[in-house]
Amino acid sequence: MATHAPAPSRQSARRSSYNNRAPAGRRARHDHVPKARRTYGALDLGTNNCRLLIARPSPDGFYVIDAFSRIVRLGEGLLDTGRISDAAIAKALDALKVCAEKLDRRDTWITRNVATEACRRATNGPEFIARVHEVTGIALDVITPAEEARLAVLGCQALLSPEYSHALVFDIGGGSTEISLVETDGRRAVRQLGWNSVPWGVVSLTETERCPQDTVEARLASYHRMRARVAGNISQAMDRLLPPDGFEKLQLLGTSGTITTLTSLHLGLSHYDRSRVDGAWVENKAMRAIADSLSRMSYEERCEQPCIGRDRADMVVAGCAILDAILEAFPVEKLCVADRGIREGILRTLMMRDGH
Repeated sequence: MATHAPAPSRQSARRSSYNNRAPAGRRARHDHVPKARRTYGALDLGTNNCRLLIARPSPDGFYVIDAFSRIVRLGEGLLDTGRISDAAIAKALDALKVCAEKLDRRDTWITRNVATEACRRATNGPEFIARVHEVTGIALDVITPAEEARLAVLGCQALLSPEYSHALVFDIGGGSTEISLVETDGRRAVRQLGWNSVPWGVVSLTETERCPQDTVEARLASYHRMRARVAGNISQAMDRLLPPDGFEKLQLLGTSGTITTLTSLHLGLSHYDRSRVDGAWVENKAMRAIADSLSRMSYEERCEQPCIGRDRADMVVAGCAILDAILEAFPVEKLCVADRGIREGILRTLMMRDGH
């Protein structure tokens, strides 16, 4: 799959999100760092989470030397006001300060920092981007939904199975859900055949449902309304998402906090374990059964579930509704689960551009 991107600059990180972060006084030393020892950074500021990976190349891809993830709820209230709230800005800045410190401490060679749906939608998005730059030195690149989908495919590419001729890769975000149909050669995506951006993610879809949900009946009605919104959008895009070889040769590959959380519940994990979740294959009917079960629970009941907790309990039902709509639209037997995505796609792009 094509990985075109702007060439990394040799400016300070305060000028571009594609760059060598070394201060001017250290650039001469950095220019002589062996390629195999260079450190690369990938920052993804989403509508719900702020995530960072710092890695070095390895023979089979890269190995992570530092990471960071924090829920910041950047898109909270955006549906009502059209703006990123002051509280969300404060949370995001706190998280991004940590990211900036890690990037500097790890002597990062090149980094790319991206922002997605919340910054695309918000009327004060440009003002927020400028504020981040001023406070942290991080220059955020607000990417398009198409670029977001491309990076997710590239980041998940290692999980493509040679048994399939096509893959449907989907990423359930905070503000939107990106779906890509790609042709594969058994190892990698070679061509994108279709793409759709569903204008609902776990934050934006949750905020469409403000009615009381104090009974099972009310919770189910709310769940079905959310699911119908997503299903309606997918149905309008099916002509560009149907694989030419039919569903028998289609691999479903999903990435998001929702999918990894539901997989943890399916596996009966008492705490999250990436080594058990990333790359797992789960029957679609099992995932849909867990989604249905969570949709019936109260907020407090969801909080008590392992691997959910209070940080995810209010958003997980919307994620279940999105996942359920996708699984119904693409009736294959199993789903491959990815705990990877945009950040890994960024790292692969940067390393490939640097000759790895």
